[in-house]
Amino acid sequence: MLLLSAGCSILPESEPATLYRLPASDLPSSTPSSNSATQRLGIANPEAGHLLSSNRIVVYPEGNVVNVYEGARWHEDAPDLLQARLIEGLQQSQLFAGVGSDRLPHDLLLLSELRHFQSDYVTNPPTVKVQLNVQLVSPQNRTPLAAMNFSISAQARSVDITDVVDAFGSASDELTVQLADWLAQQTRVIDRPQR
Repeated sequence: MLLLSAGCSILPESEPATLYRLPASDLPSSTPSSNSATQRLGIANPEAGHLLSSNRIVVYPEGNVVNVYEGARWHEDAPDLLQARLIEGLQQSQLFAGVGSDRLPHDLLLLSELRHFQSDYVTNPPTVKVQLNVQLVSPQNRTPLAAMNFSISAQARSVDITDVVDAFGSASDELTVQLADWLAQQTRVIDRPQR
């Protein structure tokens, strides 16, 4: 009791984790469809399982083993990271009059489920895998308008955590480009005013 009250602990002190963000990038702009630039898109925070809903950087070291990188964390939870990247990238695409979180006014809503966001030692150096299942819905009644599953891979240059983080950035960028291209093809849905 005296040790604890004096602020001492018999537990070893853990090293503080290094926090990482997704590398910044400039994504190409798309050609807006006739009326899509008048619509506002809301992007909901992706749904994810327990482990992916944290700021841990998930790794599959071998077989069916699931682990996390020791001493490394995302600076915010993975779904928040990806939501911010999608918002930023779709703003750059100029497909919509506005792109923001689903807490802002919007005419269309993008719901998603993050199924994979990990590095996988199926290769060495590891390959980052990102899988996002998306659904474009009407915000009033959540009526599904279109749906698509995206699965992206990017191999890291080395096993170093900074190279793995760069691969997460590349995969997230490619996901954003493919999502923008898919949304650009949904002109029938996007051009129709939502009620």
